[in-house]
Amino acid sequence: MIAITISPPHDLRVETLDIPAAPGPGEVAVTVSHGGICGSDLHYYRHGGFGTVRVRQTMALGHEVSGTIAAVGPGVEGLAPGDPVAVNPSRPCGRCAWCDAGKPNLCADMRFSGSAMRDPHEQGLFRSVLTVPAAQAVRLPAGTDLAQAALTEPLAVCLHAIGQAGDITGQTVLISGAGPIGCLAVAVARHAGAGRILVTDIAPDRLDLARRMGADECLDLTAGTHVLTPWQADRGKVDLAVECSGAEAALHAACAALRPAGTLVALGLGAEPALPMSLVVTKELRLLGSFRFDAEFAQAAQLIAGGQIDVTPLVTAVFPAARAAEAFAAAAGGGAMKVQLDFANTDFT
Repeated sequence: MIAITISPPHDLRVETLDIPAAPGPGEVAVTVSHGGICGSDLHYYRHGGFGTVRVRQTMALGHEVSGTIAAVGPGVEGLAPGDPVAVNPSRPCGRCAWCDAGKPNLCADMRFSGSAMRDPHEQGLFRSVLTVPAAQAVRLPAGTDLAQAALTEPLAVCLHAIGQAGDITGQTVLISGAGPIGCLAVAVARHAGAGRILVTDIAPDRLDLARRMGADECLDLTAGTHVLTPWQADRGKVDLAVECSGAEAALHAACAALRPAGTLVALGLGAEPALPMSLVVTKELRLLGSFRFDAEFAQAAQLIAGGQIDVTPLVTAVFPAARAAEAFAAAAGGGAMKVQLDFANTDFT
């Protein structure tokens, strides 16, 4: 079995590991097809971690993959060898107070693939063969494009974020940041019936992509946030702002553009920005966080498989998995959106 691993401090390797044991009761074996490189993978690759989280032992990377069922263990129903699947990297405990409250995305004992938060680390999904609980393998219709299906996880993140705001039919939506998550948020907002979608960023090529994903108006903030002035007039004209950049200036501009009683969904992470409390208080803004997903993963898989949301514009490049170092370098280069690893069509010899 081939795995894409990271070792301290940030040594990326393509390694040959033992083939995992046959699936046990309630488990399935998955032959991985495609995997997308995420921002957290890049943090491990470039910096050996993020914040206080450090890679302390060898860990397989990756949490955005698709594949095909290779074998099923005893007691597994609804999945069979040959079925295409998207693999959910999230494994809530099902026992804590948050799971009992119906919020498993906030699980107090979450296991998330490709994470160094635990010791020993939670191994990632960039492996040519996986054995996972059957509940993590979401069956897709025959013929589903598995390269697209590998974007199920980030799309699920955006479905959860937009879902936090409730019904947005006909609303004016501002999305700050046109990276992969911001562009997928555009697609989700469009699918959810938004009336008008505005996107801000400082990269013209990303704004062009946001337009392809369904944005009505793309605003380049390179010269400053004054380009949002028309939307900030009369105490704000935006119903919902989704902050995907993690930048303080973008957060302040979004709050200024929100109408009184408008909603801000905070999705991007970065430095700890200062909130414009005078605007929050005097406009009675509703502030919501958004973290990961739960049932949205299966929903995202079906939206991709059914063609309701087209994620193909986001894929910048696809590299054979054996060329993982080149793929990570390309993903870290600054001009890429989503770089994928192709395990299915790779000669590892």
